[in-house]
Amino acid sequence: MDEEQCDAGADAPVVGVLGSDLGWYLAVILRRWTEQVEQAAADVPHGTRGYQILSVVGHNSPPTQSGLARHLRIDKTVMPYVIDALEGAGLVERRVDPSDRRVRRIALTPRGEDVLVGLEAKVAAAEDEVFAGTSPDARREFLDLAARLAVTIHGAQPSLDPCLAVAGVLADPALGARAR
Repeated sequence: MDEEQCDAGADAPVVGVLGSDLGWYLAVILRRWTEQVEQAAADVPHGTRGYQILSVVGHNSPPTQSGLARHLRIDKTVMPYVIDALEGAGLVERRVDPSDRRVRRIALTPRGEDVLVGLEAKVAAAEDEVFAGTSPDARREFLDLAARLAVTIHGAQPSLDPCLAVAGVLADPALGARAR
């Protein structure tokens, strides 16, 4: 297929075109999701990364900083700076673990809870933009399959914080890619 044919059929599915394999599909979807969510999370320190931290912390028992870094694949040397920024904005706080005073757990502040509610509404609207042009049934089916695959892959990685991995496995797949 040449460039002119690609341009002429821009609205048609490109199944079978060189470079349009699973990796390409996922990259295109992720790129669009990232663009939309970065706009939605622009007011949060570290943008999408900050939103993801707030979401994980807000929907799970307070994780350790290192467990959160492993779960979200954020370098453990970078995570303190991100948490510092979120803490400085009054969104999270480090709490001493009652069972081990050496351990700090990350928890949302009341302000962080309010911000997360607003962010989730903005992210939902951003995701509506990502799924524009697809039917509600196709969206539900895609999210269900993506959630099942992600939970399966995620659960098979022993380096993850076990508390977060269990929470992911127990999440209701009918809720979509993330539990609300």
